[in-house]
Amino acid sequence: MTAFAPVYLSLNLFQVFSFSDPVGKAITVGLVLFSIVAWTVMFGKFSELKRLRMLNLAFEQRLRDERTLLDLPESFRTRRSIPYADLYADAVEAYWRAASILQEKGIDSGRARLEHAENGIQRAIARQTLRYESSMIFLASIVSGAPFLGLFGTVWGVMEVFTAVSLQASANLQTLAPGVSSALLTTIAGLAVAIPSVFGYNVLLSRTRQLTTELENYASALADRLELESK
Repeated sequence: MTAFAPVYLSLNLFQVFSFSDPVGKAITVGLVLFSIVAWTVMFGKFSELKRLRMLNLAFEQRLRDERTLLDLPESFRTRRSIPYADLYADAVEAYWRAASILQEKGIDSGRARLEHAENGIQRAIARQTLRYESSMIFLASIVSGAPFLGLFGTVWGVMEVFTAVSLQASANLQTLAPGVSSALLTTIAGLAVAIPSVFGYNVLLSRTRQLTTELENYASALADRLELESK
């Protein structure tokens, strides 16, 4: 009875990387840098959205404790870094600006003042939505571009291998394997970048949509309170 001893192979990525041609090395290094930047953006964006949501909820709670919104101290309108405060500031400033202009013209229209306040709210919503979505296009580009960049490196590497083989009188697996493995390294690098990025992007996209919906609900509630106070 013949016993076959198992053969254990260890994959040395650094050795495989050393077999790569300059194009393959450049693509691999670029993908590693993209991975570092992507992880930094994902953690940073998640932390930012979490912090903004906490600030929003705290500011909303403070407004709930106030009986009126139109006559609050100016300190409430200077916290532009808080999305909810930015909406409030734009709404109130637009309201009083319209009131001043209408008063100069001898017109007293609560509806016109309210419309200006609502326009200010809509502008602030658009501005804060762009703020929520900042850096997301970068992650989307990495998710879609990294696999193609890795595939390009693999195709280029395989083309280089077969070009070199065509110049030799004979070729075997030992001569082909190093070049092919180094060519496949770029595909591995591309997937290693894209797979975590796609999960991170989806999580952040879901959180962004949640915050945007909450922002719109807050804007609606803010408009309702201003309408009641303007009558």
